[in-house]
Amino acid sequence: MDGAIPREDIWTVAGRQFHSRLIVGTGKYKDLEETAAAIEASGAEIVTVAVRRVNLSDPKAPMLQDFVDPKKIVYLPNTAGCHTANEAVRTLRLAREAGGWNLVKLEVLGPPPLLYPDMRGTFDAAEALIKDGFEVMVYCADDPLAAKRLEELGCVAIMPLGAPIGSGLGVQNPAMLSMMMEQVRVPFLVDAGVGTASDAAIAMELGCDAVLLNSAIAQAKDPIGMARAMKLAVEAGRLAFLAGRMPRRMGADPSSPLTGLIR
Repeated sequence: MDGAIPREDIWTVAGRQFHSRLIVGTGKYKDLEETAAAIEASGAEIVTVAVRRVNLSDPKAPMLQDFVDPKKIVYLPNTAGCHTANEAVRTLRLAREAGGWNLVKLEVLGPPPLLYPDMRGTFDAAEALIKDGFEVMVYCADDPLAAKRLEELGCVAIMPLGAPIGSGLGVQNPAMLSMMMEQVRVPFLVDAGVGTASDAAIAMELGCDAVLLNSAIAQAKDPIGMARAMKLAVEAGRLAFLAGRMPRRMGADPSSPLTGLIR
């Protein structure tokens, strides 16, 4: 390698290939102009769209499609705000009717204030959606057994939280995420909890295929600047993973050779 990520370093989900390993959301921005500018600065090729919160069908109101071209950017409908399996399944069926989207992000959330993944509801919804022909990227708890079960159900990507949604706390349990990655063969993404660029880099250094985030960009003082920072952080983390970090030691190891010292 020459110090740059090779162009052929792509990742694949449900048969679709992508170069950018950063997926960003479309919510919480001050307006759709800022949304579009942040997405462009991030270099993301996939954006998540909260079907229950974003206007995708009313031409009388500002529509996301007018600012973010779905012919250039892959829309990933999600079930943000759904707290039961039935709500999530119904929401994604409506999304498919509205836009023909088949690749979707499933999340079934527990109650506030934690909004932790409701895994029983997640399993039920995933099973129903997969039987209905959806390609399901699934948000889940940081649980290796749950991750393996979701893969066995047929989910096309496993996306555990790094920390609670919108918390900005960063990757709180890297050891568990690493163990989860050992259990599954489908793409593995950190989804939720990223607060700043170093958090995204850490996720990628662990070996994640990609990082999904929203609030870290949308709620930054300068969303466009943070979008650029996240793009670079994901690239840096990926390059560090490919390069292979030095081993950790419990003591010092001099960086200069000991031979030939002046006595």
